Amino acid sequence: MAPRAWSKLSTADALVLGAIQILMGIFHVFMWYLLLTLYIGQTPGVFGIYSPITYQAGCSLWGVVFILSGALIITVARIPYPCLITGAIILNILSILLTMIAVILTVAELFTFHSLSYRNYGQAKLGREVSRVLLLSYPLEFVVAVSYSILTCSDLVSVYLLTGLSRDVDFSRLYEEMKFNDSCIDNEKQQYDCFVVA
Repeated sequence: MAPRAWSKLSTADALVLGAIQILMGIFHVFMWYLLLTLYIGQTPGVFGIYSPITYQAGCSLWGVVFILSGALIITVARIPYPCLITGAIILNILSILLTMIAVILTVAELFTFHSLSYRNYGQAKLGREVSRVLLLSYPLEFVVAVSYSILTCSDLVSVYLLTGLSRDVDFSRLYEEMKFNDSCIDNEKQQYDCFVVA
């Protein structure tokens, strides 16, 4: 797929970034379910149960935000409406913040270990290993969200600066022009009839 005339991010690149975010979100939700079944099965003993701060905060369940963000990126790649673009940027910024908070909480969990009942030691050890795996996956989510946010924001700035748009512009007309431009790029026989957005 050819990149749009106004975009630094091609449609294929956006689809790949969205798919990566969806897969990372699904992975995080599955890890949350694993931790849920692991920690619910603990038996209270003399020293208590292992309930880390990442489990209490539901850090792995934040993968739902990653799934929504990836789905919105894919939607924007197909239908670039301004409200969808704004929503995708907002969800990606939220993903960045959640990823940074999750890294801080996971590092805090891995550096503290309280004594607990010997019956729960195996579950606690496995839970900490899951947290280590999640700690390795957070940078990928961070990089995907940051790269999409930066490229999309720079695209929006370039649209405003290069076309001289004011804040009260009719985006539906601009979208129709870009849609017409994309259909002409895909159809090489009619390229001489294309309207190119400057």
